[in-house]
Amino acid sequence: GKADIAMAGLTINENRKEFVTFSDAYYEASQQLIVMADDDRFDKVQTVAEAEALLAGLGQEIKIGVQAGTTAQFYLEGDPDWDFEGFPVTCVGYKSGSLAVQDMLNGNIHYVIIDEAPAQFIVDAINKLS
Repeated sequence: GKADIAMAGLTINENRKEFVTFSDAYYEASQQLIVMADDDRFDKVQTVAEAEALLAGLGQEIKIGVQAGTTAQFYLEGDPDWDFEGFPVTCVGYKSGSLAVQDMLNGNIHYVIIDEAPAQFIVDAINKLS
């Protein structure tokens, strides 16, 4: 093989289990939707199902940034190996979540979906500057 260990950025799924011997999970990551403070579209959302219903009702004119090649991209675009149906939005890939957020702040995309921990860190940093 080419690697002995992967400690982050490698989500367990059935397809990968054929090629990778995974240990017990040591960390559970979830996806976080980042919105601009003046955007109220998701304000009343309380559950994942409500967020997914809202996302499903959006169109391709809505651009959502993700870190390219991550779970967020598979989630938005759909992927049968992950059992993700996808959403009718435009998924825009970036090298990092922070670059996606910067592009959102610049008005080029509407939302960003990235892992919860970096999302919280980025949002906290931006809010401190405001």
